[in-house]
Amino acid sequence: MKLAKITFRAAGVWGLLVLLPMYFLLDMVGRQDPPAVTHPEFYYGFVGVALVWQLAFFVIGSDPRRYRPMMPITMAEKFFHVATMATLYLQGRMNIRQFAFNTPDLLWGVLFVIAFLKTPASADRRDT
Repeated sequence: MKLAKITFRAAGVWGLLVLLPMYFLLDMVGRQDPPAVTHPEFYYGFVGVALVWQLAFFVIGSDPRRYRPMMPITMAEKFFHVATMATLYLQGRMNIRQFAFNTPDLLWGVLFVIAFLKTPASADRRDT
């Protein structure tokens, strides 16, 4: 269970470090990878939702056995994101540098799978 605590807490910290600066980088994103973002609501909406997931990672890391049922959802969050980015790359809609920026999510997804497998199911589950 220690692995799950470390993994989910580290994922939360990593996510905060990567995502929080994005609130201040909208114009730079447009300059670095033209064209400019024309729908900031999608950009900021993504950043906001992604930040909320980091909070969920901290919650799971606080008590992995209790929150083990949430772990497959965190895996889906990572793997769907990577699959989406891979599809965009294969369609030629993003370059390799842009795609590579998303590869840590694949690593986190794999670590989430390992943490899930190593975390015992709660012994005192109550169906209500």
